[in-house]
Amino acid sequence: MTRRTQTLPEDYFLGIYASDPDPWRFTTSSYERDKYAATLAALPRARYRAGFEPACSIGVFTHALAERCDRLLSTDLVPAAVEAARARCADRPHVEVRQGAMPADWPAERFDLIVLSEFLYFLAPSDFAALVRRAGETIEPDGDIVLVHWLGETDYPLSGDGAAEAFIRLAAPFAQVRAQARTADYRIDVLSAGAAP
Repeated sequence: MTRRTQTLPEDYFLGIYASDPDPWRFTTSSYERDKYAATLAALPRARYRAGFEPACSIGVFTHALAERCDRLLSTDLVPAAVEAARARCADRPHVEVRQGAMPADWPAERFDLIVLSEFLYFLAPSDFAALVRRAGETIEPDGDIVLVHWLGETDYPLSGDGAAEAFIRLAAPFAQVRAQARTADYRIDVLSAGAAP
């Protein structure tokens, strides 16, 4: 399988959501349900002051993650996904959902939790490196960064393992791996900012 070399374009995602409002079965998939539970269980702290979740899609995990954050900012590229996420999280006034592309629209706020779930492999190397830099600039000292990656075969610019390992390597100046878990389908890596190697 030949890998793409450029960040997947906006039209790719707009097309996916145009044909299906829940293209990855976030609301019905046992894979997603199990992965969400494992991701929440992997969080090192019971509560976070400010979380950031880019590529939130329709907000299924956002809604669950909001229980662990005093404030949660989530973003997605696709307007229809943003609207669905806002509607899903309407009962959570401390959640804000914005439209934006990563890494170009990475927010200026500071966070003690950043969750990067199943989208880093869509990025070309230059965008990937820029995103890691932005994460390093906005993570609080002792903040946590959680990476979640599907391990199946794709034609995306990076594999799940490739995306996780590249992030860990590029983030080494500001964060170190604290915990890792792996199933046959996905991996979860938890990094802590300022942790000694």
